[in-house]
Amino acid sequence: MSAEKYLDGFLSHLASERRLSRLTCESYQRDVQSLLALAGATPLNRLGVHQVRRFVAQLHAQGLGGRSLARRLSAWRGFFNYLARDHGFKSNPCAGIRAPKSPKTLPEALSPDDAGRLLDVAAEGFLPSRDKAMFELFYSSGLRLAELVGLGVGDVDFAEGTVRVTGKGSKTRVVPLGRHAALALEKWLAERGKLAQPGETAMFLNRRGRRLGPRLVQQRLKLWALRQGIAANVHPHVLRHSFASHVLQSSGDLRAVQEMLGHSSISTTQVYTHLDFQHLAKVYDAAHPRARRRK
Repeated sequence: MSAEKYLDGFLSHLASERRLSRLTCESYQRDVQSLLALAGATPLNRLGVHQVRRFVAQLHAQGLGGRSLARRLSAWRGFFNYLARDHGFKSNPCAGIRAPKSPKTLPEALSPDDAGRLLDVAAEGFLPSRDKAMFELFYSSGLRLAELVGLGVGDVDFAEGTVRVTGKGSKTRVVPLGRHAALALEKWLAERGKLAQPGETAMFLNRRGRRLGPRLVQQRLKLWALRQGIAANVHPHVLRHSFASHVLQSSGDLRAVQEMLGHSSISTTQVYTHLDFQHLAKVYDAAHPRARRRK
């Protein structure tokens, strides 16, 4: 079999057996395609550890960071595990290889003032009401982009004030729905009913009345932020980060934020425990008896 056929079988395995989302499968596809390009004419069953190490070094020299390299190595390992299970490959040349470490970076987050400026906008008509509802929901409930575009009308319970979300690995969780997001969604649903195609269950629609794609959501958010005069690079994950940071700063409840974000490990959530140093300094100055300056 050709390498491309092996890849097709691997993608089918991810979708049908592991039940990974379309976006996750596309990510695996890109990562494995990069391996095939690096391998060139070398058959996959002839690849060794030293060659994979060289591939990683090449990608690192081209500017790929540690996180991206770790993700690619994970995809490559999964690919070779599949080849061993279904196609009799004898070894996994990616086993034991680690990506170079990247410096830890904190997630971007808007200030509460900027988040308010982004969302406190009157929205009338199809596009504005749809966009406001999407962005309020991102910030209200901390959704991932794939979770938002996958949302159905029946996933929102206005009476309970909750949203049912299908996240990574097809895991379902229920998250709170804020008051502003609920109002924006109710207004959007009045517009949605005028355009939805028969049988369409998606919450958010494009102009043709069909489910909205992730790329268009990103474009609309960037345009919305520019119109509000926000200079930061605002994308859906910025609103998710802002949700997590602001809830955690207010409540200090790391476990609750972990549940709402759908993180399988609390260590993933701990990156949000940072607070602005100036804010900490103000709290210290106001609270510590020996911090106050004499007047």
